[in-house]
Amino acid sequence: MRYTLKDYQVEAVRGVLENLADARMLYKRGRTSQFSLSATTGAGKTVMAAAVIEALFFGSDEFDFPADPGAVVLWLSDDPSLNQQSSNRIFSAAPDLGSRLRMVDTSLSLPELERHNVYFLNTQKLSKNSKLVRGANLDDEQTPLVARPDNMQSSFYDVLTNTIKNENLTLYLILDEAHRGMQKQRDRATIVQRLINGQGSVPAIPVVFGISATVDRFDEAMKGATGRTALPSVEVDSALVQASGLLKDDIVLSIPAETGAFQTVLLRRAVKKVLASSKEWEAYAKEQEALDVVKPLLVVQVGDKPSDEDLKLILDTIFEAWPGLCTDNVVNVFGEHQDLDIAGYMIRYEEPQRIQDLTNIRVLLSKTAISTGWDCPRAEVLVSFRPAKDKTHITQLLGRMIRTPLARRIAGNEILNSVDCLLPFFDKETAMSVAKMLMEGATSKDDESGTGGGAGRRVLFDPVSLYPNSDMPVELWQAMENLPSVTIPNLRSKPIKRFTALATALAKDGIRPTALEDCNDQLCRLVESAEVRFRNEVEAAFLDVTTLDGEELRTRLGGGEFVPTAFSETADYNAIREAYNAARRVLSPQLASWYVNYLVPDDEFLEDDYIEAETKVAALALVPELVRVVERDANEIAAQWLTETRVDRKNLSDDKQAEYDRIEAMSVKPERVDLVAPKTAQADTKVREADGTETTLPTSTSHIMVSGTGIYPMNLNRWERQVLATEEARSTFVGWYRNPERAVKESLAIAYLDGNEKWKALRPDFLFFTRGTGGKIVTDIVDPHGHHLSDALPKLRGLADFAEQFGREFRRIESIAETNGKLRVLDLTRDRVREAVRTAKDAKALYESDIAYDYV
Repeated sequence: MRYTLKDYQVEAVRGVLENLADARMLYKRGRTSQFSLSATTGAGKTVMAAAVIEALFFGSDEFDFPADPGAVVLWLSDDPSLNQQSSNRIFSAAPDLGSRLRMVDTSLSLPELERHNVYFLNTQKLSKNSKLVRGANLDDEQTPLVARPDNMQSSFYDVLTNTIKNENLTLYLILDEAHRGMQKQRDRATIVQRLINGQGSVPAIPVVFGISATVDRFDEAMKGATGRTALPSVEVDSALVQASGLLKDDIVLSIPAETGAFQTVLLRRAVKKVLASSKEWEAYAKEQEALDVVKPLLVVQVGDKPSDEDLKLILDTIFEAWPGLCTDNVVNVFGEHQDLDIAGYMIRYEEPQRIQDLTNIRVLLSKTAISTGWDCPRAEVLVSFRPAKDKTHITQLLGRMIRTPLARRIAGNEILNSVDCLLPFFDKETAMSVAKMLMEGATSKDDESGTGGGAGRRVLFDPVSLYPNSDMPVELWQAMENLPSVTIPNLRSKPIKRFTALATALAKDGIRPTALEDCNDQLCRLVESAEVRFRNEVEAAFLDVTTLDGEELRTRLGGGEFVPTAFSETADYNAIREAYNAARRVLSPQLASWYVNYLVPDDEFLEDDYIEAETKVAALALVPELVRVVERDANEIAAQWLTETRVDRKNLSDDKQAEYDRIEAMSVKPERVDLVAPKTAQADTKVREADGTETTLPTSTSHIMVSGTGIYPMNLNRWERQVLATEEARSTFVGWYRNPERAVKESLAIAYLDGNEKWKALRPDFLFFTRGTGGKIVTDIVDPHGHHLSDALPKLRGLADFAEQFGREFRRIESIAETNGKLRVLDLTRDRVREAVRTAKDAKALYESDIAYDYV
């Protein structure tokens, strides 16, 4: 893979491969099967599919998955442009698959599909009038699929039949956007169901793997499939996708509060927004010394039959508001696939899948053709002139616009992490339902867009932009950037792989030029030391690798008891090599290779010595205690290196720092990372209720991020307002920061273990900056939190552990809860409080005990 998979993508690929292994075994027993991969739009489903196909064809050490020597993949969608885009993205992610990606067209002249190839097919190619299946007797929906006689040119169904009947091949059908092939369009549903189920002499597809936004979509699509074993669906948590930085954090909705003709007003507003976004991206590229600048796209969505007069008004307004824009910068993706001549404006047609790469295109006119399947991360501003009843099309289009242009979050800049949507014909009630779905997620049946939602995403209505408060002292910002935050561990991470990835990055960036050599030396010494420590276990494992012990059972013909006789055979090189390959998956391929070379230096190379070294490595990997010790020590060295290089890494570009963010996130226990001070932010000025009513939010001038008029809109509950008022009244108070709830680098995170022993993040509500001894800026963590919630005690324990490790870097670390009508405080910087928290059975009792005190 050219790309490094995100953690959630790794888990999803692992789940898919486990299902495929089961599916293959089922097929050997004569049973067909099905399952789905469901993930929100923008999760990288095609990239995950590329990793799956690569492992299916070539095997994978990382996933401990052997190649299927007879694997053939048929990729089916209902749109040829989607197929081309999918093929391009798979090739980009997995270049080794390049020559194996084939489009199925009428020139196909194979007796059967060839092993280790991916064939892209769209449902139109299987319609009854298509040349690809001509003569297949499909005029009547009930007519069986009958293969042509041998003396006739083959139809695709003949090719399919031969492929499935070949015992040396296994056909895997990937149904892309699985819901579409069987939804709303009855003829296509029939085609896909026939393909899956088989009919007449054409057998059923052995394995069906659906890629869709929700499980329900695939289940609905497979209702007509009969006699199949349903394997567990692989579902990706939308919150993990949001946290990864692949999706924009904020969706900004602009909806008129009154009725009227607002087309031209909102179009001019949209142009201002896209020009402002362009300016931000240019400044960011200059700051990062990047050669490529993101060119944001303005999308204008019109009705199904726009008049030339309406289109002319749109174009006139855009060209008047956008200096320097020319007709070459404007295209349409209307379903007619035709160039437009609108009162002298020549607006050419362009294929939707090409828009992202054609960066000279700055304005896109669309109807509904791009609402499903289109991918253009640089689309940052949308104006939709479709009516409110078209909620599905609006939300589908939003789903295509929420991907981040650089496939990562821009640290500290909420403006570049947002998308603007101006919806003049969208009523407030519909807007609120869309907003709720986008923020909180929705039932899969309601969420036609596949945009998911969940933790980390906000929907903002006409927000105000925020910038650093110029009244705050410079020392405050310096203090903030030195504050500790921590990683949220991933217990399935591989410490050895993390250490080698860190060494590679440090060497490449010149921060530690000898990092790879040092990593090689230290890992080999760790293994050597562990080998001595576990000498007896290693010797037993070495014997296991080099010998095959078994039992032979003998009996006389005609009856009698079986008499066992033990036997032992010396393992041949093939058996040793197989054991060594297994060790590569346990220790990592790099360490296995390094240790073999460590045992047999180049100047002393003998083949027998080399085989013995591989045998030794195979034995080492069979001792779990040894592997755990090496992983623990490797993790500690990696953490030390990350700490030592912390300052030097701050000088790297965001793009390079993103690689270290990924390495830091591979921790198996919480590790320190620095908090990033925000540069730009956004906040609503009003609260919009479900009935459409609006309430203006109160404001503060002492927040560290404020608008151009020096205010910060405060959306706080009663407890939080009381806490803020109390802290602002203190004589040493300087400023405050509302810690973001999202997994961003400018949010201070504290790790805790939930009831299922899974690591999660606590993000305290407030950071207060005050003047300490000698006038120095000091920081207080204050977190109002209900003691009645199920996670109250685990969060307190996480806060206690954080205070134990980093308490000296804060003046106060306090948790506040209301009990018996009073706000009570637990000061986690006190030893006695931390000890009580760790042994407590009930959070409420802690706040009511004498270790807590009234908050004043």
